[in-house]
Amino acid sequence: MDRLSNRDKQALVIGGVCVAVIVFIFVLKIPNRWAEARKSLALIRARLKAIDVDQVRQAGLTSIVPVFEIPQVEEKQMLLFRDKLNEQLKKAGVSSKPLQVLPVTKARQGGYKILRVKCSGNCKFEQALDLLAGLNENPYLAGIEEFKIKCDPKKRQDVELDFTVSTLVK
Repeated sequence: MDRLSNRDKQALVIGGVCVAVIVFIFVLKIPNRWAEARKSLALIRARLKAIDVDQVRQAGLTSIVPVFEIPQVEEKQMLLFRDKLNEQLKKAGVSSKPLQVLPVTKARQGGYKILRVKCSGNCKFEQALDLLAGLNENPYLAGIEEFKIKCDPKKRQDVELDFTVSTLVK
């Protein structure tokens, strides 16, 4: 300190006072920020409690959401998809002809391939609607490509059903 001039000593003192004032201001503001954060957290928790959904309602909502399985290798996915589709056809009461697997095509996006299965069968109109409503329960279903219903002119309740569904494969 002896080599410093009076002017340098005065600059150091003023700089030290400025640093002390800045630190003091931040120390005073930190508790305010913590208080604001606590108030905000309490407000968010109160809103979440107000939204609280009972277990029965939540179970109903999760049952509506379709489940989708990750695509497997082509042969394995084809068997899984075909078996589940046959099960759905039997459940709906549709008498179907053997399922026809169409050639695999490359998807435009995502890096997966698309496997299509064509199905034809006969059933009642209500059964066709039940099948259509229940297709989204198939965890391997990617989409319904085509769905044709042709009514018998003499027996209007009997319909001929032709549809194509697809799944994704690796």
